[in-house]
Amino acid sequence: MQEQQLNFDYETDVVVIGAGNAAMCAAISAREQGAGVIVLEKSPEKEKGGNTTYTHGSIRFAYNGADEIRELVPDLDDAEMAMTDFGSYTEEQFYDDMCRMTDYKTDPVLASILTDESFETMKWMTRHNVKWIPIYGRQAFKVDGVFKFWGGMVLESVGGGHGLVEALHEEASSQGVQILYKTMAVSLLRNDDGVYGVVIRENGKTKRIAASSVIIASGGFHANTEMRSKYLGTQWDAVHVRGSRYNTGDGIRMALDIGALPEGNWTLSHAVMGDRYLPDFEEGFQRLSYPFGILVNANGERFLDEGADFRNYTYAKYGRELLKQPDGYGYQVFDAQTSAQLREEYKGRKVTKVKADTLEELADKMDVDRERFLAEVKRFNESVDRTVPFNPNVKDGRRTIGLDVPKTNWATPIEEGPFEAYAVTCGITFTFGGLKINEEAEVQDTMYESIPGLYAAGEAAGGLFYSNYPGGAGLMAGSVFGKIAGANAAEHANQRAGAKAAIT
Repeated sequence: MQEQQLNFDYETDVVVIGAGNAAMCAAISAREQGAGVIVLEKSPEKEKGGNTTYTHGSIRFAYNGADEIRELVPDLDDAEMAMTDFGSYTEEQFYDDMCRMTDYKTDPVLASILTDESFETMKWMTRHNVKWIPIYGRQAFKVDGVFKFWGGMVLESVGGGHGLVEALHEEASSQGVQILYKTMAVSLLRNDDGVYGVVIRENGKTKRIAASSVIIASGGFHANTEMRSKYLGTQWDAVHVRGSRYNTGDGIRMALDIGALPEGNWTLSHAVMGDRYLPDFEEGFQRLSYPFGILVNANGERFLDEGADFRNYTYAKYGRELLKQPDGYGYQVFDAQTSAQLREEYKGRKVTKVKADTLEELADKMDVDRERFLAEVKRFNESVDRTVPFNPNVKDGRRTIGLDVPKTNWATPIEEGPFEAYAVTCGITFTFGGLKINEEAEVQDTMYESIPGLYAAGEAAGGLFYSNYPGGAGLMAGSVFGKIAGANAAEHANQRAGAKAAIT
């Protein structure tokens, strides 16, 4: 066989390409089944974790009430439970959100697995020492002494994305998983029996790893200028780039090179609004409190419904809408009535904002058409239905009346100083196009057959998200399909080992 003719520098059962949430769940799952595992992390150790480190660690999963939340967060005491309305978020609601957010283009089999396995996967991660806390402040506001959660998302990992990465890495290392940093996967080794290893570049040296199974969990191609231009369009070559600079599509490319089938939405991506002037790849870019203010473009005019839905159902597509505007930037504008609702990313020094006591003074400081902006605010203020009370915890129906561009919830007149305006632009977070997988997380080829020994999870796997997605579903998908990929990769390695033993 071909692999016997090569010299290998490493030999293991399972190789995982990538070291973020999906990858480490895959590594832990494979190791749990007794497989030897090597993880390849392209970045140096201090930048490990891919896009996961750039998240808040907020994760979407189905649950049937407060008792199930307490299974995941046993430290919640009775007083905290009494002041919190966690509600419920069923598998059916999660599945419906997946369908609704993707215009019913999501793969129904993969979406069903994601939603049905989400709570069990959360319990599995908890058993593997990942800790969770309620997302007070970002997903719930205190009204009448009670925090009421909204939008189907209630927990985040302790320490945010960084904490999630650290917890998974510590767990994997404690289980005997070997992690190679500054090690880039270059190509997959394949013969007629399937994938049998990986060519790597470790600290600048080309080497080979023999493996019975390979899991691609190295993210999408959001940090690859050439691929963004090719698939998303020419305007995306200069767009602000969030997330890991190491997510350049290498894993996807390697799989396509050996005949894997592309799948999913290759022309659209997760794109949010964030600070206009923050450098690429820096944390703290996003500005997501827009439902409680208004958004104007360079002409000083509103162009979308800021209150169409809860933030975590619109934020991943609204950055794309901003990019379509003149010069691709705008301002989020708030007054004193809603400034208390602004998330933590609006504070600190890495924030481009202007502030003034009057709207006229604010307009003078903004890079917009002054007169159009003042006229737009006047029209907006006059259109607000003030008979409906403002409630940030529900879609309150407080709307505008008579505007060509309506605001359907949380409409509050911009009339009480001081006023604040935050300069924003579009930032790409991750891409939706990837590799076609089946329910076992096996990568499919262009004959619609599984490539033996090759699996994918996380952003490298396509088919789940189209145009938009429910916030927190990306992390959950990485965890669910990472776990599945790891278990099946280990089983495949065991089968290969058994077959070799029988021959000898």
